[in-house]
Amino acid sequence: MNWRIKPLADVFAASERKPLARTLGAFQLIMLGVGTVIGTGIFVLSAEAAQKAGPGMMVAFVLAAFTCAFTALCYAELASMVPVSGSAYTYSYVVLGELVAWLVGWGLILEYAVAASAVSVGWSNYFVGLLERSFGIDVPDAYTRGPFVGGLINVPAVVIGLLMTALLIIGTRTSATVNAVLATIKVVALVLFIALSLPVMQMENFHPFSPNGFLGEISGMGIAGAAASIFFAYIGFDAVSTAAEETRNPQRNMPIGVIGSLLVCTLFYLLVSGGAVGAVGAQPVVDASTGLAFEPGSPGLAAACELPTNAQAFACSPEPLAHVISQLGWRTASQFIGLAAFLAMPAVVLMMLFGQTRIFFSMARDRLLPFNESLTRLHPRFNTPYVVTLITGLGVTALASVLPVGVLADVSNTGTLFAFMTVALGVIILRRRDPDRPRPFRTPAIWLLGPLALGSCAFLFFSLSSRTKIMFACWTVAGLVVYALYGYRKSPLR
Repeated sequence: MNWRIKPLADVFAASERKPLARTLGAFQLIMLGVGTVIGTGIFVLSAEAAQKAGPGMMVAFVLAAFTCAFTALCYAELASMVPVSGSAYTYSYVVLGELVAWLVGWGLILEYAVAASAVSVGWSNYFVGLLERSFGIDVPDAYTRGPFVGGLINVPAVVIGLLMTALLIIGTRTSATVNAVLATIKVVALVLFIALSLPVMQMENFHPFSPNGFLGEISGMGIAGAAASIFFAYIGFDAVSTAAEETRNPQRNMPIGVIGSLLVCTLFYLLVSGGAVGAVGAQPVVDASTGLAFEPGSPGLAAACELPTNAQAFACSPEPLAHVISQLGWRTASQFIGLAAFLAMPAVVLMMLFGQTRIFFSMARDRLLPFNESLTRLHPRFNTPYVVTLITGLGVTALASVLPVGVLADVSNTGTLFAFMTVALGVIILRRRDPDRPRPFRTPAIWLLGPLALGSCAFLFFSLSSRTKIMFACWTVAGLVVYALYGYRKSPLR
């Protein structure tokens, strides 16, 4: 195995050879985090969480939030110490060695690229719903769903993926400004949802609170399985750390951006999930023959949702927040929430693409990827890594065109949780190995919070479905093959 560690001096030297412009401040970082985090997780995947946990999805949001809170503090410490592009990949290279860093970077492809695909599909759901509710236009399923859910190709998801790729090539500051506007629209929509749903909450809608139990009788179900899936709703706060090299005064602004965005999003999620459950109920759709809830994304659930008795179920809606407000009789407000999701979720695609391209850029700059000279090429006018951006955008578009949102989200979570575990472990190791190194931000109570971050991420990882974990294992093996054939031999640290 290869445990060679990249010195911090080499990290900074590499960034100076291919520098990125520092244009982002603390407010832009917080808005970047909020814009990335608030999206498909709450606007779409809350229905999947309800199918797994019923009203217990509120506990799932809390479990996922605590996991992110522990990890966010670890991220903030490392991001302030290593303020260059690359996120967990770069941190792992400095602390845990090249092999682990490669695996983290390879896993982060699942986080950012696959997550961007998932959000593209979620946006497509709201786009189609908006056309049907507001204009009476019925778009054929063949062109709004992938082949795994009864269609041919998801055309709206393809279009939004290509548009966001083009915008990201134009420039970081332009992208961040657009993101700030769209993040504001999302926040307004969620405030409206909370204002309309909380006053009409009914306590009987919370019973039974946990119909599938904590662990569930089926792999990936129950509150634990819902927490593992809904963890996707928090993916994005670490995208702030990928922008470290493009941040003014990163030692001060990075911790503010990471922790601030997470606090804002957690508050919204708890209020929104409570309002949804209390207003219309969120019991899972059950298979009458077995008495067990259908697994989200399964053909059985799709067939059950076609039945008139389940047509209005929260778990069956592809646009659950707009569905709740529509059920309450607020048609115009429902259209606005659908419009807000339609307008704002592209910002999440944008920021996920942003994070993935910066990971690729850092790996290529370290000469661990084939064709590294081409991949690190900057646009002559916009000074952005346009080659890796274009490649990433095409890959995201291809996945979004054929796969359903739930499958994409769970696969994305595996890469995220693996990266988070390495970050938590890296902070603990670095505190012992190099305790005197300057730390502009120090994780409080590291010997408590570090193990909690590591353990909670591991718990959520193993709460995912067996199918998802097998897919992650196969992806990891493929990454090891690529590293063995190219990265190991070409690395400058060899």
